[in-house]
Amino acid sequence: MLFPRTNIEQRLNKLRNKEFDPSTWRVQIQRVFREDTDHEERILHNLDTSSHEVTNNYDFDLLETQKIYHLDQIKKICIDYRLRFLDTKYFKGKLPKSAISAIKQLEKKHDTTLKGFKIIAPSKLFKLENADDPLLFAPIGNDYFYLIHKWGNDLHPLRKIMMWFFKSFENLLVLTFLVSLLLTFMVPNGLFSKTSNTSTFIMIFFFMFKSVAAVVLFYGFALGKNFNTAIWNSKYFNA
Repeated sequence: MLFPRTNIEQRLNKLRNKEFDPSTWRVQIQRVFREDTDHEERILHNLDTSSHEVTNNYDFDLLETQKIYHLDQIKKICIDYRLRFLDTKYFKGKLPKSAISAIKQLEKKHDTTLKGFKIIAPSKLFKLENADDPLLFAPIGNDYFYLIHKWGNDLHPLRKIMMWFFKSFENLLVLTFLVSLLLTFMVPNGLFSKTSNTSTFIMIFFFMFKSVAAVVLFYGFALGKNFNTAIWNSKYFNA
């Protein structure tokens, strides 16, 4: 054969030795890994620290506008879907490696250290003090937040409809009314009266309404439940 075969390993070694000093290659690798470990530990520390009124130093020319949200928009979504928007230190789920990597890339891209992380998630995913689809944010300032990473599964398609009844006291009354009406129609004819007429139906309905309302009130007070508008940014279980 006129031309010798190409040894890829030798070519790779030649390229590496051209770009880096072979005598200190091991030290360079160790330094990279040490810096990466220190960087990750700092990120984890910031994720577990609560910061108030934080403004991160972004390069606005590098921000993706579709990932910027105002607090009012976040609040509305949390109320509609009964979610909470809290500091990451209250998050009891495990942050995936992809979220840490996303923070690293963003910090490197903007040459900054991010703080004040917050997460949108259902209440069950937070460690709440007693008195399905997380989104990780970092504040920009003036009540604007930047979406860093999203993971997990999407919410149930009917969650907004199901949680509508818990948005306010008035909405809960609608639910109580509908359940009472359904139970009234389920009562067999002649169970409480020999004749079935409008007055009998209304009497049974009022009885059902009071019973359902009592159960709802007991459940609400006993378990410390509250309406979506009150819990969306509360760190308390029984807020």
